[in-house]
Amino acid sequence: MPAQLFRAHTNSRLTAAKKLTLVLIATALLAACGGGSGPVVADNPAVADNPSVVEKPADRAQAAHFLTQATFGPADADIDHLMSVGYSAWIDEQLAKPVTPHRANWEAQDAAVKASDATRSAGQDGIYNSFWKAAVTGEDQLRQRVAFALSQIFVISMQDDTVGNNPRAVADYMDMLADKGLSTYRQLLEGVSRHPMMGVYLSHLRNRKADPRTGRVPDENYAREVMQLFSIGLYQLESDGTVKQSGGQPLETYGQADIAGLAKVFTGFSWTCPSWPDNACFSNGSVDGLSDPDRSFKSMLGYPQYHSTEEKNFLGTTLAAQSYGNPDASLAAALDRLAAHPNVGPFIGKQLIQRLVTSNPSPAYVAAVAATFNDNGSGVRGDMKAVVKRILMHPEARVMSATSGKVREPMLRLSAFLRAFPFSSDSGWWRVGNTDNAGTALGQTPMRSPSVFNFWRPGYVAPGTQASARGLAAPEMQITQETSAAGYVNYMRDNIASGVGAWATVSVSGGNVSRRDVQPDFSAELALAEQPDALVGRLNDKLMYGTMPADLRSEIVGAVSSITIPALNATGTNQAQINTAKRNRVNAAIFLTVVSPEYQVQK
Repeated sequence: MPAQLFRAHTNSRLTAAKKLTLVLIATALLAACGGGSGPVVADNPAVADNPSVVEKPADRAQAAHFLTQATFGPADADIDHLMSVGYSAWIDEQLAKPVTPHRANWEAQDAAVKASDATRSAGQDGIYNSFWKAAVTGEDQLRQRVAFALSQIFVISMQDDTVGNNPRAVADYMDMLADKGLSTYRQLLEGVSRHPMMGVYLSHLRNRKADPRTGRVPDENYAREVMQLFSIGLYQLESDGTVKQSGGQPLETYGQADIAGLAKVFTGFSWTCPSWPDNACFSNGSVDGLSDPDRSFKSMLGYPQYHSTEEKNFLGTTLAAQSYGNPDASLAAALDRLAAHPNVGPFIGKQLIQRLVTSNPSPAYVAAVAATFNDNGSGVRGDMKAVVKRILMHPEARVMSATSGKVREPMLRLSAFLRAFPFSSDSGWWRVGNTDNAGTALGQTPMRSPSVFNFWRPGYVAPGTQASARGLAAPEMQITQETSAAGYVNYMRDNIASGVGAWATVSVSGGNVSRRDVQPDFSAELALAEQPDALVGRLNDKLMYGTMPADLRSEIVGAVSSITIPALNATGTNQAQINTAKRNRVNAAIFLTVVSPEYQVQK
């Protein structure tokens, strides 16, 4: 059945019923959450516990497998370099690279837009453009991939109007995650907690102490989410991530009293201001018309008059009552307590494993990462570089089995496709645009999750699927349904045929043409168009890293072969038809590869 549907789609003869069937098949197969062919790599604890051991990929397929976890998609040059230097050295090189500057990218775009029309701005498009430029062309691939993972844990979203109206500050938040996300967890937590966009999003910017006269109490939103989502989670955990229980019931990590106590800590913080700590700055960040033009991204400052002086009790910690509000001292003590909690290593570590490697890490994998979080080997707790390296160097990250890997989220499907071929941007800005629409695009856009709970929950189990029957989480399946599966198929069909992103008129070979901004170079594939097996073999290497199942390969070869290439006539007048047929073969081969369930799973 899949082969018949693929062939029908290639020939543009899908009926509505067949199209729906394809969607349902794709949805079911996606839930396999792994599978496919490929080697099962044996554990090597000596290497995992001793990063000084030089371990190199055995072949290009293993190198590509690693790079699917550590980058936005394997590229030939990256595979070559990884095979030369080995895993550990490659990670160290990547962690030493400078940060791709999203705010600087946004500001450059904004200046270019204003140069042609002073009333316009780069807006949210500048965020999308900078993300895709970094994902496809950035040298600091590992840093950006980790920052992308962190953006789905420490969530702010431009779907919130105030956040969305401050895209320059959102770009700065992305930079903060890329920078502090590879420092220490404690520094990361403070960077998140003090950033004005988080303050706006979770309403602790301008949060005020209690007022018994009016009945006002501190806003509890951030206090709740910083525990539930950003640090310790809902339930007490063993070091391997399993939930502690008492009497058959999970033990909670905090209660309402802890939320209320911690909410007092997050009072008195507001915009940076030239006249700080003048209390008039607290409300709007200005006094007598003076304000800091960068207040939307400079760290929030503490205003003593608005900070709670009451005793603060949370998580077994008591901060004594203050005679005068000291928000910085309260914040430091609270963040120290959160960062020291034994849950943080397994809670954050497991989510990073899920975002980078596999949806269902073993307890031993989680425990190993949590141990590195607790002590990097030099007595430092929360060393995020060491945590990331441990995640990628652990033997389980090399395993390819029926339960390893994860569903490849839509943005990573697109980024892997763009990096596999020499795509370029006519504008230089990588104008991919908003991809929110599940019916016509990806159903996912950077920095635009529907809520603070991200696009999906880390423990989501898709009901009625093979994954569910085996007790496996498949988080990305939470946004996978009939509409999104069909939308992805149609979106990729258009991307392959016409390029990606916004349309513009550009000069090509001395003439003006209208085309999409992000364009591929399929010249190497076109050279193989008359050799379907060789063409599909190349796509197996470029997009599936040597793991394409034999039956899928046979089906794609058959579909490509069914597209006839006419013979060149005596006058050569049908060369255009020949070129079109070759391009159709290439388009069909790539299309059937990237919409296959096997491609949509990161093994």
